[in-house]
Amino acid sequence: MNLTLYYSDTCFFCHKVLNFLDQHSIDVPKRNTGIDGQARSDLLSLGGKTQVPCLDINGSALYESDDIIDWFKQNNLK
Repeated sequence: MNLTLYYSDTCFFCHKVLNFLDQHSIDVPKRNTGIDGQARSDLLSLGGKTQVPCLDINGSALYESDDIIDWFKQNNLK
C-alpha cells in the first residue's frame, strides 16, 4: 500500500494527525506543502485542491483529520 501524508506546519488539523501518528508509532512518508512547492503541485494534481491534511492512499485523496485518523484505526495501523 502506498501512503503519503500531505501537511503544513501551520495547520492545526495537520498537527492533530501528526500527533496521532507519533503517539501510535506510525511511520508514513510526509510532504510539507508549506515549504515544498512540488508537494503542493502534486497535491493539487492528486485531489484537485491544496487542502491539508490529505492522505494519499494509492493515488486517492482522503481529507479531514478525523477521517484520516479513522482510516488508520480501521486499517489496523494504530
